[in-house]
Amino acid sequence: MGKALIIGAGGVASVCVHKCCQNPDVFEEICIASRTKSKCDALKAKLEGGKTKISTAQVNADNVDELIALINEFKPDVVINLALPYQDLTIMDACLATKVNYVDTANYEPLDTAKFEYKWQWAYRERFEKAGITALLGSGFDPGVTGVFSAYAMKHEFDEINYIDILDCNAGDHGYPFATNFNPEINIREVSAKGSYIEDGKWVETEPMEIKRVYNFPEIGEKDMYLLHHEELESLALNIKGIKRIRFFMTFGQSYLTHLKCLENVGMTSIEPIEFEGKQIVPLQFLKAVLPDPASLGPRTKGKTNIGCIFIGKKDGKDKTYYLYNVCDHEECYKEVGSQAVSYTTGVPAMIGAAMLLTGKWNKPGVHNIEEFDPDPFMDDLNKFGLPWKESFDPELVD
Repeated sequence: MGKALIIGAGGVASVCVHKCCQNPDVFEEICIASRTKSKCDALKAKLEGGKTKISTAQVNADNVDELIALINEFKPDVVINLALPYQDLTIMDACLATKVNYVDTANYEPLDTAKFEYKWQWAYRERFEKAGITALLGSGFDPGVTGVFSAYAMKHEFDEINYIDILDCNAGDHGYPFATNFNPEINIREVSAKGSYIEDGKWVETEPMEIKRVYNFPEIGEKDMYLLHHEELESLALNIKGIKRIRFFMTFGQSYLTHLKCLENVGMTSIEPIEFEGKQIVPLQFLKAVLPDPASLGPRTKGKTNIGCIFIGKKDGKDKTYYLYNVCDHEECYKEVGSQAVSYTTGVPAMIGAAMLLTGKWNKPGVHNIEEFDPDPFMDDLNKFGLPWKESFDPELVD
């Protein structure tokens, strides 16, 4: 069916590569590229021998010319960006120059500003449309599946959706006093930033971790969760009919929060460069270097994740509530692909989003968020490739 260039070789990329190889009728050939080629080679060694042909390459995703050269050499039908969010625009530039479709899992943010918004990528809309290629933004879980869930609810369950609460629970235990389940730099920037939600068409800003709720998650139980800013709020508020309020909550254990507060208090979460022994270093990047690699957490992590959306709206003039969610088991993920569930829940949707473009099920030149497409084929593939969804019509609501 087609060829995919996968940029990145971390935990999410590893899952995505595994899943591409489980879908060889669509992914006939893949190239894994990263700054560190040995990581790509290790992935290839694990998986080659099946129907999907695998090659590897070294590339600096900050360098547009290098990216263009690699794309011209490999000639992919789609580029799956699983590098850092700071590199979204350089990869989009390379895709524009070579007229190749683009998929990512997280929106662009500047290296020197912890700010999550789509304005930088939405500015590419007209150029991608004129080039006749598609940029699919946010094809992870959140953002990603949460957007597909929203589109599915809008298509099948509601005439209008007035309230959405996105709930992200990771009840996994890796045994470390403090570690992050995905890139530490991105994770800590995200949770230490001010929170925000959208109400009546306006952003409402909160202090970090200011709003706490306790929620009884199906198959997990009660967990503390905190309101965060998250990028899909911005696009869903525009693309889902009838929105009055949309919020995002994520669970955190007390040990994580205590360690994070201590690190904040001594300046280790700062993204402002400081001078150390005659060199400029960013404290958060140094912290990332001493924390456990998220890719190493797989064999240690036990428990489950539960990520989903609670919708409140109207159908045929009547009030309605609806909860769509997925429960994922860390140990089962590790048995299947050698990664924990946080990487799994992002890597699987990245593959599915790329498959939607390669098969032509989604075909809309321009720059689009995932909820702008027909959700049904994506929902089918979630069930097929390891992230089966569940639904409830009488969920516990968040006050």
